[in-house]
Amino acid sequence: MKKLLLLSGISVLTLTACGGGNDGDSNGDTNASASENGAEEVVVIGEDIEGATELTFWNFQELHTGFFEDAVNRWNEEYPDRPIQLTAETYPYDQMHNNLLLALQSGSGAPDIADIELNQYPNFLRGEPQLLPMNEYVEPELENFVQSRLEIYAKDGTYYGLPTHVGATVMYYNTEITEAAGVDIDSIETWDDYIEAGKQVVQNTDAVMTTVESDESWTFYPLISQRGSDYFDENGELILDNEANVDTLQFIHDLVYEEEIAQLTPGGFHHAEEYYGFMNDGGSASLMMPMWYMGRFTDYMPDLKGKMQIRPLPTWEEGGNRSAGMGGTGTVVTNQTEHPDLATEFLAFAKLTPESNIKLWEILGFDPPRFDVWDSQEMNEPNEFYDYFHDDIFEILLSIRDEINELNITEYNPDVAQELESNVYHSVLREQSQTPQEALEQAAEAVRSRIVE
Repeated sequence: MKKLLLLSGISVLTLTACGGGNDGDSNGDTNASASENGAEEVVVIGEDIEGATELTFWNFQELHTGFFEDAVNRWNEEYPDRPIQLTAETYPYDQMHNNLLLALQSGSGAPDIADIELNQYPNFLRGEPQLLPMNEYVEPELENFVQSRLEIYAKDGTYYGLPTHVGATVMYYNTEITEAAGVDIDSIETWDDYIEAGKQVVQNTDAVMTTVESDESWTFYPLISQRGSDYFDENGELILDNEANVDTLQFIHDLVYEEEIAQLTPGGFHHAEEYYGFMNDGGSASLMMPMWYMGRFTDYMPDLKGKMQIRPLPTWEEGGNRSAGMGGTGTVVTNQTEHPDLATEFLAFAKLTPESNIKLWEILGFDPPRFDVWDSQEMNEPNEFYDYFHDDIFEILLSIRDEINELNITEYNPDVAQELESNVYHSVLREQSQTPQEALEQAAEAVRSRIVE
């Protein structure tokens, strides 16, 4: 594997041996292309294999390159008669998505394969998607997957993107705090139970029960999905200001200002440095976030190791859903590839097979969307996540796998996110200048004005 780090306009060549790779220089075209496009990192995998077909892969998270490095090496081992050389280019988030969209719209310059983050994905479904269908590979495997995770990357029955994780939303409990408060986390079954437990935490400790975001949607979106609502219905009609969503936003507001068991998240969202420090110091007894947030605990909150327990979400009503699928990255093959058959088959190999889904856990620490591997021996091997949390993580996931609603993703989801994160949360949660109904109705009116009939 050859890695080119492009920093401050200067190409710094770093050679890393991988699978017996040689130390030869990279060709000038790859280096020049990366420099012109502003890639932060370029990794060439399989360059030492004679006759390998060259494919390009764009992403916005360098950790995903490591996952695809493993996939290429496994592919070349299994199919030596059809080897692949993959050039993986990592770009800043906005730049990658903007470049990809422009390349697809102009008809040239797109990579063979690309990652597209869920919030950006609707932009690539407008009109006729410039992406290749993956139905040939997806449909035979549907029964093995959390299907809602495949549906969010589909349009009109055609699957274009393959998921990177389930993103099952769970509750993370700091048991050092809950035990000090006299709270048994396994007795919390409903949100009413959760509120009562929160009152015990506030009364008996220096912590709050939880924090709610005012700059992003990781508090609001999972809660409305959990109760069967969304921003849009299954027909693409905007339902942002429906009764369930208004009630949910009122519930979040009341956790802070009426029940007084929560506070606004330090820094505004759960990825802020201020929040990491606050949580690491024992500021909150619990946190609702997707499973992929485990990596934030291990990376940024080391003092909580051994104290955190993962549990399903409390339900809105008896027998209700105990989770919601949030966030995601869909990997696609663009219609500009010169090797459509090889690129689609390789992507299916990299993202759909049992082994590839196990690798999503082993390499990235993600909850794989293929649930038939969750109880496999490989998934139960010791690792940093079991060491930090506990060893029955996937037993919990198996119990909630059928309680994750589909998300109705449209090309206007980014508009909704903009309204929520720029206006609604601020006016309702920070300033308290509007009621949830007023704010959501205003946001819905703004989005409807942008919808082209």
